[in-house]
Amino acid sequence: MILREVVGLQAQVLSAAALGMRVRSTGLRAGDVKRALNDDRSIVRSWLMRGTLHVVASDDIRWLVQLLGPVFVRANATRYAQLGLDDDLRSSGVVAIRKILARSGPLTRHEMVNRLRGRGIALDSKTQAPIHLIGLAALQGVLCLGPERDRGESTYVLLDDWVPRVRTPSRETALGELARRYVSAYGPATIADLCAWSGLPIAEARTAVAGAKASLTEVTIQGQPGFVLKDQLQQTATSATPDVRLLPAFDTYLLGYRRRDLAVPRELQARLQRGGGWIHPAVVVNGRAIAAWSLRKSGGRGMVSVEPSGPITRAIHAGIDLEVTDIGRFLDLSLELEIAR
Repeated sequence: MILREVVGLQAQVLSAAALGMRVRSTGLRAGDVKRALNDDRSIVRSWLMRGTLHVVASDDIRWLVQLLGPVFVRANATRYAQLGLDDDLRSSGVVAIRKILARSGPLTRHEMVNRLRGRGIALDSKTQAPIHLIGLAALQGVLCLGPERDRGESTYVLLDDWVPRVRTPSRETALGELARRYVSAYGPATIADLCAWSGLPIAEARTAVAGAKASLTEVTIQGQPGFVLKDQLQQTATSATPDVRLLPAFDTYLLGYRRRDLAVPRELQARLQRGGGWIHPAVVVNGRAIAAWSLRKSGGRGMVSVEPSGPITRAIHAGIDLEVTDIGRFLDLSLELEIAR
């Protein structure tokens, strides 16, 4: 499964995560992703790596929450205090959320806030206090995101109602598994890269790599020690045809490392990361970003606009054409392509 192989995809924008699954698959459609999330429950969304929303395989949600949740609960302590979420309010709020969802889930954030108010827990809906309390409950393994409403509004459900309970590994075993999976998907990578991608403190990242050492081989990356999976340390065949991919916003390929220099030229970095934590969609050729792109939709039609940082060869243009066609198939849209000159 795609999500097991990459450990998860950032998913505060679910449509971007779905496009991230498309680019790593063949024949997948947006409707398949929706069914897997809402009906089959084989994939699930919650706050995980870096404390941000991710979509992961349901089989992985519990050990990932158990491993990463405490890290971000501690990291958020100052923010909780700023929002007036003291120890008592956080404790009583999470207990109330569990009871509310057991009786009435799935619920939207607005519905949750109203029911919390009915239980004497008043949160200022004009601040981020409600979503931080909901996020805390997720980090503690109480809830996850459930089915979206018709207009794409998120709902929340009890994790125990949504995903079967399974036995989870020890923290030491989970750290080693996380490092092994990360290096398998993102290697060659450094311990600093693992920290940046996961949000783990450096000491725990070192412990994680040590726990996976039997599966790893040390290499050098720009003068720094890094790691690859032993099974992947082999000569890669080259091809005359460029490997062209249209990666969506927040794609994990661009979020998987401490620095993006190897994947994104400096002259393009400012165009892909224009502030506010937003990572824009990128055209990547043989692993190297060459352009930004965007999609405008209207009804059953749309336009993909590509803004290259340099000349586009005929072979790369052909690869972009194929990707645009596949995005149209995935979204069931008739798409046109325009490339800025």
